[in-house]
Amino acid sequence: MCAHVLVAEDDEMQAELIRRSLLSEGHTATVVHDGSAALDAARRLRPDLVVLDLMLPVIDGFGVCRVLRRDDDIPVLMLTARSAEDDVLLGLELGADDYMTKPYSPRELMARIRTVLRRSGRAAGRRENPLVRAAGIAVDPERHEVRCDGAPVECTPAEFEILLAMVAEPERVFSRRQLLECTRGTDRASTERAVDVHIMNLRRKIEADPRSPARLLTVFGVGYKLSGGRG
Repeated sequence: MCAHVLVAEDDEMQAELIRRSLLSEGHTATVVHDGSAALDAARRLRPDLVVLDLMLPVIDGFGVCRVLRRDDDIPVLMLTARSAEDDVLLGLELGADDYMTKPYSPRELMARIRTVLRRSGRAAGRRENPLVRAAGIAVDPERHEVRCDGAPVECTPAEFEILLAMVAEPERVFSRRQLLECTRGTDRASTERAVDVHIMNLRRKIEADPRSPARLLTVFGVGYKLSGGRG
């Protein structure tokens, strides 16, 4: 079951862990860090599931869940450090489909997500296809394969993880630190400066002119983004 999951989590490290776990399961993910952005993304993207942190800034998870239930039937899995019974009951009364407390096991979270998706049936009509596509690039997280305009591209493990993250969220600007986190477990000796080298090598592999990139762009003072949209 391949689904599009919206992750609303203000802790960037937790959000990145969830996003990478989702990608490894063959899903696609969009990450936001406050309740207002979560509602905007839910309206624009109509995801199959929302993983919703309770303690979000701007609008908390209860408020987001209340609006989602009023406007749509998107399944919601609440994720929070608060485990008081009243909070659990309120979340369920607002229509949350499941509720997990931190700390949690990523494997258990993925199992809960599979259960909610199966129960809701929202992703049942999607074709079983783990490919993540954007800007003419297709990344297969199961086969660990990359194609650019249909041609195979050989990537190192760190390059693969960086490209997978960027293809999953085209037009999102990633800082060097965020891209460095993507390589954890594949390149433990890597540094933020090493991310620049990975980007340079990827440009050689996916750009017609690496000196004037059209896909893998530098956002000065911030980091990098993949431009070109989905597909």
